[in-house]
Amino acid sequence: MGVLKAQAAPIKLTYSNFFPPTHIQSKLAEAWCKEVEKRTNGQVFVQYFPGQTLTKAAQCYDGVVTGLSDIGMSCLAYTRGRFPVMSAVDLPFGYTSGKIATKIANEVYRKFMPKELMDTRVMYLHAHGPGLLHTRDKPVRTLEDMKGLRIRATGTSALVAKALGATPVPMPMPETYQSLQKGVVDGSLYPWEANKGWKLGEVTKYCTADFSAAYTTAFFVVMNKDKWNSIPARFQRIIEEINEEWMVKHGEAWDTSDIAGIRYFLRQGGTVIGPDKKEAARWKAAVASIIDDYVAKAKKKGVRNAQEIVDFLRGELEKY
Repeated sequence: MGVLKAQAAPIKLTYSNFFPPTHIQSKLAEAWCKEVEKRTNGQVFVQYFPGQTLTKAAQCYDGVVTGLSDIGMSCLAYTRGRFPVMSAVDLPFGYTSGKIATKIANEVYRKFMPKELMDTRVMYLHAHGPGLLHTRDKPVRTLEDMKGLRIRATGTSALVAKALGATPVPMPMPETYQSLQKGVVDGSLYPWEANKGWKLGEVTKYCTADFSAAYTTAFFVVMNKDKWNSIPARFQRIIEEINEEWMVKHGEAWDTSDIAGIRYFLRQGGTVIGPDKKEAARWKAAVASIIDDYVAKAKKKGVRNAQEIVDFLRGELEKY
């Protein structure tokens, strides 16, 4: 009987997420946990820790590698330089939606299978909609207006801020609200959803909706490799089925929350500034060098096929 009981004991996993519990991306992660438990008939139980309560945003990936958590969700960009292949996804190609960005992020991973992610088991990736400039007090209508501004940005968005003439100030999203509120930074680059999801619409007044230079940010959901290998194959298959469904849900959620975010921003009295075609072309030209620089730097880091990755991304985006 003791042996039978040991075999029947549920597998317990922990899941760390930096998103606050009220954020739609956190709610989806929690729903994933419940779905795993449901479809495995309670044989796999996932304890969920939102809002950096288990590991901080920048430590989440290493936390999964070392076993501080069994599963984790965070930004690849928070550990800059760690993910040279996947960071290409974030480049300012002029993304138009989270659904497309999420699809492309997973396609890049599956095609190139980067070794940088081989120390975990990737569940799936997702990526937000167009990353746009939001400012606290100063409306930005031209590139000249960017001069002297301190803009919160991380990873690729920091490169975008610099290319546009601002001074990037790296910090994770959970610190952004207070930094904007206190004037530590003059603005931030982020998708519309963050106006509501992170309440940033309360501390910004202007959004420069230049989609020609829009970037994205890719997020990982990964599991500790040893923990994954310890899970019976029948449960692994169930989890993989759920992953396929959830990556689509995340992409769609980024888009629906972008709509909710811009509505929230406008209700707070925010103003959206739309550059004309001539100014948009200037912004696109300003960030073009970021893509060329990525190829050169990635090659130096051993990513010999960096140009192929960029060409693949461009080709995929053209399909949409």
